[in-house]
Amino acid sequence: MKYSISLLMVFLLMSCQGNAQKEKKEIKTYPVTKTEAEWKASLSPLAYYVLREAGTERAFSSALNKNEQAGNYHCAGCGQLLYRSENKYDSKSGWPSFDQGVDAHLEYDVDYKLGYPRTELRCNNCGGHLGHMFEDGPRDTTGKRHCINAAALNFIPSDGKE
Repeated sequence: MKYSISLLMVFLLMSCQGNAQKEKKEIKTYPVTKTEAEWKASLSPLAYYVLREAGTERAFSSALNKNEQAGNYHCAGCGQLLYRSENKYDSKSGWPSFDQGVDAHLEYDVDYKLGYPRTELRCNNCGGHLGHMFEDGPRDTTGKRHCINAAALNFIPSDGKE
């Protein structure tokens, strides 16, 4: 009898499925789509790592971090306008930081890669990973800090040629 109950318990435990196993993450499609080979051919290795693999560049490694020129920051993957220079500030974090972006061109998601929730920022035109948003930005504006990998951006100075 004891053996039958143990066998029954093992069978029941093996047949249980949690909700996490049943849920399938929906694959989002974007207006700009390319194969992985096409992305690799069109991006630098660092831009590919950041935009397509959600990587992070080394802090203080980009000239865009200290860029103070007037202009606009576009997605390095698809060219979509993402940020304006008037919203850039020096957060001293080592990455270009903005208190806001062109909201209609950004996608906000949650990632748990570090074991806690963070707001991930993506280009909503190609799905490229840009960085993360934090609530420690300038209090006199939005209070937000969009901490963006410079490898995900192309800067176009304001000179009337945009």
